[in-house]
Amino acid sequence: MPDPVPDPLPDPAACSPGIPAHVLSADAVGFAYGTRAVLRGVSLEVRAGQVVGLVGPNGSGKTTLLRCLTGFLAPGTGRVRLDGRDLSSYGRRPLARLLASVAQATPIDVPLRVAELVLLGRLPHLPSTGLGFESQADLERVRQALADCGVLGLAERPLSELSGGELRRVYVARALAQDAPVLVLDEPIAGLDVKHQLAILRILGQQAAAGRAVLAVLHDLNLAAEACDRVVLLKAGTVLAEGPPEVVLTPEHVSEAYEVEVDVHQVSGRRWLVPRLPGATPRG
Repeated sequence: MPDPVPDPLPDPAACSPGIPAHVLSADAVGFAYGTRAVLRGVSLEVRAGQVVGLVGPNGSGKTTLLRCLTGFLAPGTGRVRLDGRDLSSYGRRPLARLLASVAQATPIDVPLRVAELVLLGRLPHLPSTGLGFESQADLERVRQALADCGVLGLAERPLSELSGGELRRVYVARALAQDAPVLVLDEPIAGLDVKHQLAILRILGQQAAAGRAVLAVLHDLNLAAEACDRVVLLKAGTVLAEGPPEVVLTPEHVSEAYEVEVDVHQVSGRRWLVPRLPGATPRG
């Protein structure tokens, strides 16, 4: 079936009353690979009802920070907490009911079909015996997640036959099927065309509007400004700026973080950042 045409990105909305508020936070988190410090005292907070964008140049520590925030790495210093409780104190299944993640690169050398992979997102809600005990409601949740991500027509396709962009959307669908109140995604729109970038960002906005807390690593600063309620800008393992997009994504901050010159243009009432080629003069 054809992919749905994405709706415009939603405005930030308050939490729905049916979903309790959840908070994921880092408090002065530091991490090093051997003697190489990657994170230095990073603090941030992701609250229910928000999409928070994590941005910064390559090597600034974004992926390492997400691995600490999702429990794949233990911080060398500082604390990561979920709802005020140390992340390390949660068991795997209880944590998976609260937090779903999409990694930057995921191996596909498993003989699964698309629907089977997305069904794995339901595991935290199934009896400890696992798959084979899913209900009709679980299967419907999988179908809805596939449809939301525009990959329902791929449900019976082997993972090995998917393009990189299709696979990316399938992993986002698995995270949605998990129904966790906190979503952490590392480059969820990487490798997608513009239509599907907007579709995924629309979904993240809808998840936040429903009361979930969403943290996503993004590289397109203009899309981050459009889609995020708050932005955290990293440079060399520290927080350079944090706050609303218009406060964080200024030419001064972007130039300092990325070491490029940036021009600002107003287009249809919106503010766009345009990197300047070295030696080029500003336009407009």
